Amino acid sequence: MKDELQDFIHFMVVEKGLADNTIKSYERDLESYLHYIQSVLRLKQYNDITRMHIIQFLGQLKGEGKSTRTLARHIASIRSFHQFLLRERIAERDPTIHIESPQQEKVLPKVLSITEVQTMLEAPDSTTVFGMRDRAMLELLYGTGLRVTELLNLDLDDVHLTIGFVRCVGKGNKERIIPIGSAAIEAVETYLRNARPKLRKKYKTNALFLNHHGKRMSRQGFWKNVKKIAAEANIKKELTPHTFRHSFATHLLENGADLRAVQEMLGHADISTTQIYTHVSKKRLKDMYAKYHPRA
Repeated sequence: MKDELQDFIHFMVVEKGLADNTIKSYERDLESYLHYIQSVLRLKQYNDITRMHIIQFLGQLKGEGKSTRTLARHIASIRSFHQFLLRERIAERDPTIHIESPQQEKVLPKVLSITEVQTMLEAPDSTTVFGMRDRAMLELLYGTGLRVTELLNLDLDDVHLTIGFVRCVGKGNKERIIPIGSAAIEAVETYLRNARPKLRKKYKTNALFLNHHGKRMSRQGFWKNVKKIAAEANIKKELTPHTFRHSFATHLLENGADLRAVQEMLGHADISTTQIYTHVSKKRLKDMYAKYHPRA
């Protein structure tokens, strides 16, 4: 069954052009699914898998305390895999046909206030090469709403500081152009002039942001730095890799930005995905009213 899984992953990479993190998510989900099918249920043929077998697997995940969101993701992975097997005539039927995804709760994204963002941006020590780099990364992240992976994949020729925009390739290999504000431009210029040449060392690389080895900054390295900066800035809120992206969108909408423009900058295929930020803005207004109005 591992051969078919690798064929499916190859199909998702080549035909679908999905992002690396999405591919890894599919692979993890399906490895745990196939392990259950083979080791627990002792099934050896795809045609032997039934709807009840999949429900049993999902029941085990639920028993382990997996969230509704995780269950829904597993179902999506399993469904895509079985549709692939049917299309390639490896299996004769699709046992996922009548399996419905659980209703997911709408979880509002956590955002930082403008003051908290400002505190985070000013936390890195701008007298050091690492501080200049971290300040540039955070300014660019908050100033453009890029996903962390998109930020780390930027090359030197993707950032056009003179005319003020950044070019990035997002999910599904879709390219988009995003304007950069003056604060981000200044921070990136400072990093390029005073820090990157020292970080680059002997390596020849076109990567924009470099680690202490002179190579492209990794997602793990970036996230480690963000948590350190948040601690130094005394930010108590729980942070995720998307916190700056969420804050970017929410602050734009709170200040009157057009929803369609925000959708385009974020690279959302469907505007309903962007609309979640209007709910965040409304909740923040409601909280502010409750806190400050004397008759609330």
